[in-house]
Formats: sequence, C-alpha cells, structure tokens
Amino acid sequence: MKGCRALTDSFCNNWSHVRNMIVLRRQTRINNLQPMTSDSAHVLWRTLTTAPPIPSPEPEEKAPLRAIDLAKKIRQEKREEERTTKGIKPTATPLQKRVSELKQFTQQLQNVHPNVLAKHLHKTMLFQNRDVIVLNKPYGVSVKDHGGGTCITAVLPILAKMMDLKVDSELQPCLGLEKEVTGTLLLARNQEAVDNIVYLHRHNQIQRKYWAVTVGVPVPSEGVIDIPLIEREIAGTQHHFKMGLSPMFRLNETGEGVSRIRAHRQAESAVTKYRVLDSRAGCSLVELEPLTGLKHQIRVHLACALGCPILGDHKYSSWTKLAPQKLPENVLGKLGLEKSKTRNLTLHLHARQMVLPGTTSQPEIRVSCPMPKYFTKALQRLNLIFPDEKEPN
Repeated sequence: MKGCRALTDSFCNNWSHVRNMIVLRRQTRINNLQPMTSDSAHVLWRTLTTAPPIPSPEPEEKAPLRAIDLAKKIRQEKREEERTTKGIKPTATPLQKRVSELKQFTQQLQNVHPNVLAKHLHKTMLFQNRDVIVLNKPYGVSVKDHGGGTCITAVLPILAKMMDLKVDSELQPCLGLEKEVTGTLLLARNQEAVDNIVYLHRHNQIQRKYWAVTVGVPVPSEGVIDIPLIEREIAGTQHHFKMGLSPMFRLNETGEGVSRIRAHRQAESAVTKYRVLDSRAGCSLVELEPLTGLKHQIRVHLACALGCPILGDHKYSSWTKLAPQKLPENVLGKLGLEKSKTRNLTLHLHARQMVLPGTTSQPEIRVSCPMPKYFTKALQRLNLIFPDEKEPN
C-alpha cells in the first residue's frame, strides 16, 4: 500500500515532465515512423518513477550587457546626474530647441520690471539729437498701455533720467508701432518736435520702410496697393473684429473690365508701396512703404489684396476664424516646425528704416534698425538673402 502511495505521489509531482516526454516521444515516432519497443517503454516508466521533481520554469533572463554597452550606460547616467546637480536641463532635440525659442520670443520683455525695460531701450537706442530720439522697439511690448504688461510709454520718465535730460523735457512717442512689430520707434523730446512730426506725417514727408517675410510670392513683384480699409465684425463661434478691404472697383459681369462702385462711408483710404527683395520655396522677403497709417494696413494688404500673409500672422491668415496659421509642408520643414507648433510663430514684420527730411538748420535723418534674432533665423532657414548680400549682376 505504501509503495502504491509513493508511486502515485511521484507520478503527480512529475506530471509536467511526463507530458513533455510523451510529446517528445510522439514527435520522435512520427519523424522516425517506428513503433516504441518494450525496452523503450520500460526505460520511460523507470524515468517517470525515479526522476527527481522538476522545479517550475523561471522567466527567461535577458542577455547580459557587453562591457562597451555597460560603460556607455554608466557614462550616460553620470552625465545626467551632473546635469541634475548643476540644474542643467536634459539635452533637447533641434525641434524642441526651436519651439522653446519661439515660446521665449512670444513672451519676451512682457511683464518685465520698468527699470529693466528702460535700461534695454537705452542700450539699444539708434539715434538722438535735440528734438527726436529713435529707439529699437523689441517684440511683444506695447507702445501705449492696453492693460497687458509693461508698456514703453510708462518707462519713458525712467529713460529720460538715464539720459540726463532736462526736467521740462518730456519724451512722447510718435508714429507708434503695433505690439507684435519690431524696429524703429520715433520719440519727440518736446512739444515743438511733436507738432513738427505731425505736420510732416500728415503731408507724407516721413518715409518708413518695413520688411516682412510672407507665405507666398506677390504678383507682380512690385507695385502700389490702393484699396481702402474698414473694420468689420466677424460673426460665429469666435466673435471678433478685423480690418478688411473695402474696394472702390469691381469686375464687370464679362470679367473684361472694372467698374467703380460707391465707397463705404466708414472706409478709410489706405495706400501701400511694395517690392519683393527675394523669394524662394514659396516664401518672400518683401519691402513695404505705407503712404497712409491705418491700423493693420500692411498685414491686410498683404494677406487680402496680394494673398500672401505675413509669416506668423495668425489673425489675417484666415478671414472667418481665429486659428493658428496654416503653413505648407515645405515651409514647415524648412522652419523645423510641426503643424501643432505654428501657434508659437511670431509676426515677422520689422520697421527697417525711417527717414525724416532735413531743414535749413539740420540735415536729413536716416536711421536703419537691425533685425531681431528670430527674424534673421527665419531668413536663414528659408534661404532668403538680404539685398546687401546678393551677388552683383
């Protein structure tokens, strides 16, 4: 009886082994097409009854690392530990760096301390005489207070102290720029200068030239856009207002000519001269000279009249909605951006040059402003060449 019980326990403990042996033997018989002999059966029975219990199979272990792989892993861990200790962020990919730069530019100098902004304006000053000062306006800073962070007007008293101006000298901005536009910003040092600038501007005697990177190539490459503008209400899920075209002419039914139409009472005259400086891969560097000074004039004339919106102009790239600008695949590739990251693109519009006419006592004032870093990087990525860098014909 005890022998039977021991035999039964051994048989149960080795059940997995039995199954494996039977499968193996069956496969062998199939392959060899030979029946099992009595001696083979006897050997199999003895193996089942006398073999020690087989432990359950353990999970398969990975192959050990080679010495060179282990050394690389240790060095990488050591570098990461040093970066963490020193407060250095992990190395980012080129795409992550580009997106980080764009985010940084969109927040540049906003909500900054007034003293810091005044110091920056003083350091980057382009020109000054007894009547006027020309500053290099940075991106993302409003000229006047619109309730969105530090503005230039608010720090002008601090700037005046830094320049050791007279107590009765009050700096006043003239011919202001939009918050997203960079470049030459004209300040008057006294009321007489303000009146003179207003008179010159009203009679179109102050020349201002802008540079813009456009998505698309304007046709023709040089011309004058003379189309009035009017502010319109855009209904829909995103209710907002935009400046739009209010043309005075329309095509005839035959499409062979134009006829004059009655102008809208609220439309204002808007005239912009332009010329293409360089174009490549569906993008252009365009020089623009507004002869009038309406709100968003350059942006609307480029986007709506020429069909070439400015790079980073999310407001006028689409008329019916407010959404990030959609860019062609080749432009995204050159800029190193994904579609989901275009919302971080800044407006590529720069006030490049300002010319004030001379008088009997003063010579002509001509001031050029260097382009911001993000603007030059975009030109390099798009292979657009500055006029001064082009090879002579």
